[in-house]
Amino acid sequence: MKPEMNRKERAEHLYRVITSNRFLTKQGLGNEVPFFICPFPARDGLSMHEDRKNLVERISHAGVKVLDLSLYDLALEILEEREILDQIIEVEADSDKAEIKELLQGVVDPQAHLIPKIGEAIAATDHQVIFLSGVGEVYPYIRTHNVLNNLQSTAKEAPTVLFFPGNYTHALATGASLDLFGELHGDKYYRAFNILNYEV
Repeated sequence: MKPEMNRKERAEHLYRVITSNRFLTKQGLGNEVPFFICPFPARDGLSMHEDRKNLVERISHAGVKVLDLSLYDLALEILEEREILDQIIEVEADSDKAEIKELLQGVVDPQAHLIPKIGEAIAATDHQVIFLSGVGEVYPYIRTHNVLNNLQSTAKEAPTVLFFPGNYTHALATGASLDLFGELHGDKYYRAFNILNYEV
């Protein structure tokens, strides 16, 4: 187990990996989908947002095209397009949390709505790598493993990096687990690589 990277080390590692030919040409993945998790401590949420924006700029200057998507922004777009965002905001204060959760889960369902929206962005934008963020903001309406499972058929050409506020652990006994905020266990997802362990 590697010691945890500090903010500067993580930024440098991500830059070095994502601008590398090995990463961009999906070498060393053994025919797996090119999905990478970038776990970070949930307490670093705001600084990670800033670091991701800086990273997009730096790798763009290095000539690598990034499609930078936020699950939160995409969910809001879907709600606006279906003209129900204002209604939800209106009734939210007086509604049962479980009802709102159920409503939102239906409207931004990954398979039916979110992945097609991501697919549109992929088709419309020239890119070599995809960044996905906003995971913490859309919980519990959208679960990370559901997004990744449904995204496999849509985002298989370019490497996809999911910025994840929590831990991505692999254990022989329990398999791979996405633990949101380092607290919520049980989202099993096996097919992604931890980008912080990726060597170039």
